Amino acid sequence: MSDFLLPDIGEGIVECEVVEWRVAEGDQIEEDQPIVEVMTDKALVEITAPEAGVVTKLYVAQGQIAKVHAPLYAYQAEGEVSGEPSTPEDTPDASQSTPTTSTATSTDTAAVPTTSMLATHGKVPASPAVRRLVREHQLKLTDIAGSGKDGRVLKEDVLAHLEQPSETATPASQALPTQDEERVSRVEPLRGVRAVMAKRMVESASTIPHFHYGEEIDVTALLALRERLKPLAEARGERITLMPFFMKAMALAITEEPIVNAQLNAAGNELHYFSQCNIGMAVDSKAGLMVPNVKSVERLSLLEIAREVARLTTAAREGRVDQTDLKGGTISISNIGALGGTYAAPIINAPEAAIVAIGKTQWLPRFDAQGEVQRRAIMTITWAGDHRFIDGGTIARFCNSWKGFLEDPETMLLHLG
Repeated sequence: MSDFLLPDIGEGIVECEVVEWRVAEGDQIEEDQPIVEVMTDKALVEITAPEAGVVTKLYVAQGQIAKVHAPLYAYQAEGEVSGEPSTPEDTPDASQSTPTTSTATSTDTAAVPTTSMLATHGKVPASPAVRRLVREHQLKLTDIAGSGKDGRVLKEDVLAHLEQPSETATPASQALPTQDEERVSRVEPLRGVRAVMAKRMVESASTIPHFHYGEEIDVTALLALRERLKPLAEARGERITLMPFFMKAMALAITEEPIVNAQLNAAGNELHYFSQCNIGMAVDSKAGLMVPNVKSVERLSLLEIAREVARLTTAAREGRVDQTDLKGGTISISNIGALGGTYAAPIINAPEAAIVAIGKTQWLPRFDAQGEVQRRAIMTITWAGDHRFIDGGTIARFCNSWKGFLEDPETMLLHLG
């Protein structure tokens, strides 16, 4: 029997959460068959079988944390002689599984593990399942007498401890729940992409002085142009949304205000300008908020951008974005309007210099040049800029240029190479 060790996934990741097992103990597996999905700080990763065989043991339960280079599961390779699997360290043997009557009824069982035993082992020995049971009942392992080998605490020990009279119960089990605890229906650890988002958003909001700039954009002509181009795009097997237009117009506007596509170095004493315009788009995925980016938008056609947007959106919603697609962004778009939002105050995706939140498009009355009321498609947008090196005038000029391309989209043809 062989142990499969969780491989080094890269990016300095040392642990990940087991999201879903695709197999169970006793299942026959084939080489390269998907075995388990794990969630790292970046994305969902699918791990496949190195060779054919039979799964004999799953070491890490779904929802638990697996360590890199630690056993993830055990399997018997195809063609190997069948044998009894070895007993894992955390699984008590048959002699430990049931405490003797004398142990269960002895006065000594009420005593906590001795200091010498704790000093020898460093902690009270118990299996992960027992530790989880202890946590669920708000107990302490050190308060429970272990009847297993070397003082190992077994499930029966925990149950026996819970059956003790209330006057001998531990303070933790006697404590009444607070009002907040009574209102809590479920506790879920913050892990994976959501944990990274929490950390980065706090860092961005606390280290970058944000300022916001709002505007309305008349996208009536843009919607009409998209309708004309839709059948041509569909004939090529592509679905064209407004996002490719937003990105292409942004890349063109950056040529007039290149500082918006720059980043401040960690020391805060240098501005790094980028020749590539890698535009990120925030995607609300099942794993949490992801911001993959379309590389070199300035060199791509609308159809090429549409193809990349579709690929990245699908990958992000499935939690399978490649690491390279998450790196190297220079500016970002958050299309909150796709979910029905009208206004938002976005937080910059550090170390980028700016992000724009796009609200939903509404048909509203507006006056034309002759003073006549017309029905127009109005989209609200809000920029957030890094006020350490971008001022209000810069973002206003940049937004006006971007707005000009979107309100009169045919003018983009004059700037395409």
